[in-house]
Amino acid sequence: MKILVAVDGSKASLNAVKYAAKLSLNMRSNDVITLITVHDDQGLSVAKKYVGSAVVQDYLRELSDKQLKSSLAVLVKAGIKHNTIIQTGHVAETISKVANKGFDLVVLGAKGRSGIADLLIGSVAQRILATCKKPVTLIK
Repeated sequence: MKILVAVDGSKASLNAVKYAAKLSLNMRSNDVITLITVHDDQGLSVAKKYVGSAVVQDYLRELSDKQLKSSLAVLVKAGIKHNTIIQTGHVAETISKVANKGFDLVVLGAKGRSGIADLLIGSVAQRILATCKKPVTLIK
């Protein structure tokens, strides 16, 4: 089973990685778990004009590396083969597009905002649930 786990550096996303690792081990799967981190770079378009696109891309890469560090440690410790995907763009859309192109399951950390906050602003997890054609598991 090919599992895609979205990582944003939060405790919830780390729990999602731990769940995916446990699932993979319990299934005795030899498949690779893929971690994905996506940053929306729309707000950085002004910064790109002043410092250049390369500087912004380096910044986002460093941020992604920090967010992936603890998740990678979990997979290494468990002895699970893994890949990483680092992308920029609309977070939910990008994760859904990647998931729909060859993964069997998406695992996400749910941060647990209140229902009212989600109604007003929506959440990445809700958008992925609405747009992804693959099964999605939410982990708290």
